[in-house]
Amino acid sequence: MTDQTTGGAEHYRILLVEDDDGDALLVEELLADTDLPHTLARCRTAADARAMLAEDHADCVLLDLHLPDISGVETVQAIQTRTHAAIIVLTGLQEPRAGVEALAAGAQDYLIKGKVEPDLIQRAVRYAVQRKQAERANAALQVGRLRAEENARLERGLLPDPILSSTTVTASSRYFPGRAQALLGGDFLDVVQTDDGQVHAVIGDVSGHGPDAAALGVCLRIAWRSLTLGGHRDQELLHLLERIHIAERTGSDLFTTCSLITLDPKAATLTLHLAGHHGPLLLTPDGPQEVAATHGVALGILPGLGKWPATTLSLPRRGALVAYTDGLIEGYTGHDGDRLGVTGLLHLIGTIRTQDPGSHLDQLIARTRQLNADRHTDDLAILRLDWDTGAHGQRANAWRTAP
Repeated sequence: MTDQTTGGAEHYRILLVEDDDGDALLVEELLADTDLPHTLARCRTAADARAMLAEDHADCVLLDLHLPDISGVETVQAIQTRTHAAIIVLTGLQEPRAGVEALAAGAQDYLIKGKVEPDLIQRAVRYAVQRKQAERANAALQVGRLRAEENARLERGLLPDPILSSTTVTASSRYFPGRAQALLGGDFLDVVQTDDGQVHAVIGDVSGHGPDAAALGVCLRIAWRSLTLGGHRDQELLHLLERIHIAERTGSDLFTTCSLITLDPKAATLTLHLAGHHGPLLLTPDGPQEVAATHGVALGILPGLGKWPATTLSLPRRGALVAYTDGLIEGYTGHDGDRLGVTGLLHLIGTIRTQDPGSHLDQLIARTRQLNADRHTDDLAILRLDWDTGAHGQRANAWRTAP
């Protein structure tokens, strides 16, 4: 079953599954009398056919329904589990219903032995292969639609609309999954403002990649929002999140890093709790700098034993805070194999002149990916909080997934 054509010309690899030598010779002569470019191979049993199809590709299987090891429509089912090839059933004159039943079982067409002409078998093979290709394309399209719907649900879970009522604080975020053909990964973020005017934010990173990490990220994000709106704060909140992390994770080796951020516009203070996560960056007119904060252990590393001390600092009247996951700084700088790191990130931020928060994040992501030659494999999430305690006007939020 070897393609003997060159230049990509049309060519059909046909497998004949027939135990009767006379019928097999007839099919071979019929195909020889057609203009159909083909390669023909033959098996006598369903078992031999399954073994051959497991090792080599076929475009079309001409299948007798009565073989030494299996008979009836079960023959179709036995063959189609091992191949994506189109199946044409060969039936006898005394089997008027067998062909219809074979179609219902998954065959693309049927031919009645003794009533087949060269033109008929040629058309049957061509059309059967085309129909099979159309079926596979439709199946792949359906899988793509289902995957898109699942990713959309995850996107709503990982990137919810922020709950902000203040005109002095705005939130912007970007999200870039590291997994090929995925919309989302295990990173998550959220922002809510409580009735006392404080703005609470979280950014986190579930270890690992794929749907399990994304699902756990969604769970933790929703739990954080519910617990925060319910009045839980600081270490108590992190202990509760860790309990949820342990209950919902699919493996004992999964852990989650996260940063809890509480911004109080009235008191002009910022409080941080870091659970194995990077400290955020503070952007002021004097330039960007990393916030010096006390670190605690990631969630799930030492269940029940973690300590997450608070770091509180005073804020200028106007500024911004940038929190991010490690996908932003783990790439290379393009020189000597050095990682970007926090130092390189601070340098990049200092070269971006735009005042628009969303454009600032877009340019920052674009430059880090360019330096790393688009080799990012880790998920990347960025959250930026801007405040101006002397500002009045309409609140603006810009949340989206990076293209």
